[in-house]
Amino acid sequence: MNEASAPLVFLVAGEPSGDTLGARLMASLKELTGDRIRFSGVGGPQMQSEGLNSLFPIGELSVMGLAEVLPRLPRLAKRLRQTRDMALKQKPDVVVTIDSPGFCFRLAKRLKGKGMPLVHYVAPSVWAWKPGRAKEVAGFLDHLLALLPFEPPYFEKEGLACSFVGHPVIESGAADGDGTAFRRRHNIPEGAPLLCVLPGSRNSETKRLLPVFGETVGKLYQARRSLQIVLPTVDTVADEVEAACASWPVRPIIIRDGAEKYDAFAAADVALAASGTVSLELSLAGTASVIAYRLNPLTAFFARRLLKIHYASLVNILLDREVVPEHLQEQCRPDTLATAVGELLDNADRRLEQLNSAAEALAQLGQGGDSPSKRAAKVVLSVIRNMKSDKLEEE
Repeated sequence: MNEASAPLVFLVAGEPSGDTLGARLMASLKELTGDRIRFSGVGGPQMQSEGLNSLFPIGELSVMGLAEVLPRLPRLAKRLRQTRDMALKQKPDVVVTIDSPGFCFRLAKRLKGKGMPLVHYVAPSVWAWKPGRAKEVAGFLDHLLALLPFEPPYFEKEGLACSFVGHPVIESGAADGDGTAFRRRHNIPEGAPLLCVLPGSRNSETKRLLPVFGETVGKLYQARRSLQIVLPTVDTVADEVEAACASWPVRPIIIRDGAEKYDAFAAADVALAASGTVSLELSLAGTASVIAYRLNPLTAFFARRLLKIHYASLVNILLDREVVPEHLQEQCRPDTLATAVGELLDNADRRLEQLNSAAEALAQLGQGGDSPSKRAAKVVLSVIRNMKSDKLEEE
């Protein structure tokens, strides 16, 4: 097969998490086809390292919040036209849009009916809110790749083909941390209890959670003087985190290096974490956790009326029971958090019970067998084959 006859996959990712998904998908597509595949579209540095020549920088699409979006609407509209025109000109064998529904769904609507199958990677969370979106996306997509095992039926009943491929956390490396090496590097005494504190990666999260977490650490330290704290953070909030921790009774080991995060997870006995994907990473790392979160009161008021789920942690959602303790809004207090974390620190059996149950959820998310990216790649290749088969039949 010469290069010109290799299938052309047009990819569009609009933010860093989508760039990660796209890069892994590209790597799997190259592996499954023996590198006999071509790429074009829009992506970030990770996708570019896999061979994508991005039409424009991905940062131009990574915009959140009404105040940030409004001034950039003309620029975003221009990029949408450019992306559409490039796809129409190249006539790829498949278009794969990745997350970022604000941009990607607008693009898909403009490419619908133009002779190229439209696949979207990451299903909208219609099971949590806006169930009507399932019917909406069924009107312009040809195939959907879902991260969660219970998502396909929501879309299939609307006539949209939907394949569960697994959650990307499975291949994140969270299970590969070296806890022993981490403790040695940071001179943590043998047998000392180690608590991993994760107050979030956004300023809005750290602003609300750091004071609560600090008081919680104080209560835990009063009863456990050998307690050690590790706090992985990210550059966007690291300075704020360091300033807040200066007054804590036990100074945490602050980790800014993302490469060391999973070592810290593996080293910790227990974690106190903001709600999010990190709860899955901790389960993969074999670290029992307590989840906490606080929203703006007005946001929480509307969220309680819109959301159709009973839990925040995906582990709990998948198992439909509270395996990982959740302390949200009014329950996110130092006294309740200290009690929940303390029970795990003091009881190895309880930690093991949580992790054994969490393993059931991780299996549902695709742990074992093909990686999520390889499963996604197989679906994309089957969509290409089916399109070519349909064209042959028409001829």
